[in-house]
Amino acid sequence: MSSTPRNPAAAPTLGHSLKHLAVHLITPLLMCLGMALAYQGAFHQPEPHHLKVAVVGTTPQADGLAQAIRAKAGDALDVRTLPDRAAAEQQLRDRELVGAFVPDARSPELLVAKGNSDTSVVAATAVFTTVTDKQGVPLHVTNLTPLAEGDPTGQGLFFLLVALSIGSYASVAVIGAAGAALAMRVRVLVGVAVSLVVSVIGIVTAGPVFHVVDHSHAAVWALGWLYSAGIVLIGIGLHSFLKRWTTLGMMVLFVMLNFTSSGGIYRPELQNGFFGTLHGFWTGAGFQEGARSILYFDGGAGLGGHVATLVVWLLLGGAVVAAAALYERRGRREVETAVEAEEEMEEAVAV
Repeated sequence: MSSTPRNPAAAPTLGHSLKHLAVHLITPLLMCLGMALAYQGAFHQPEPHHLKVAVVGTTPQADGLAQAIRAKAGDALDVRTLPDRAAAEQQLRDRELVGAFVPDARSPELLVAKGNSDTSVVAATAVFTTVTDKQGVPLHVTNLTPLAEGDPTGQGLFFLLVALSIGSYASVAVIGAAGAALAMRVRVLVGVAVSLVVSVIGIVTAGPVFHVVDHSHAAVWALGWLYSAGIVLIGIGLHSFLKRWTTLGMMVLFVMLNFTSSGGIYRPELQNGFFGTLHGFWTGAGFQEGARSILYFDGGAGLGGHVATLVVWLLLGGAVVAAAALYERRGRREVETAVEAEEEMEEAVAV
């Protein structure tokens, strides 16, 4: 009884299999390197840099205390004097200050706004606790912006940002790979719809479920949709050029550089110059600080600028999509095979 001989060419060689494996390992290894550099670079040594604080009072003693703190702290603190408590409270509500110290021989007080950043408030409290310890009296801390019941540390908005980001950039790989045969305008419409779903999931979980957002739900939801749509459009456009490398590109843009510069854990005054600079115009910071302005500062404190940041990123997404559409119309886009598309989606989901 004879058996059909196997075709040795049908089975890949060991060398080919190892080469295929090595190519696919490049992405996770680059992600590991990028995440290590980004997260440790942004968070490994939080130190004050021009942390804005004030001493309240017009007496020579108040002015002398401000000068003494300024001389000792150097560039770590930006120390000013304010004439009265009302002026200090206004600057805190405008997010121009982190803390304002009201000297008193028996009951010194530090005015803060935890809605701005709890970690920055901790740094400011440490500065003035040193002052009152020398006086031998306790420091009383007054918070002008009570945090939501479900967000006692003020960092819940950062985890909402994480959820919106992951839902957005993970959807890009699916739209780009599984929807590769669709016209660009159809992919864009699907992407906008997906970003709407992502934003609804975000506000429902952050609002009624966990009470991180305890009011102004519609405003925070709209901000989340704007943020998510910008990411999705950029991703859909980039996919035409990057194909299976899109996931890595999106991780760099919207995780490595985005989470670390958002201000959700440390604001710029506690970070190095690189991430502090990114905070001024990166999309995650636009959402994070915009949501803070809505929830804790009555829609003021720079909200317009944060919305403008998100709009600029949305327009950037539109420009990338337009460039991708032109690229595809000229027939320069290589269509992925079914195997490549499946591998890309599996890689994105695994990430």
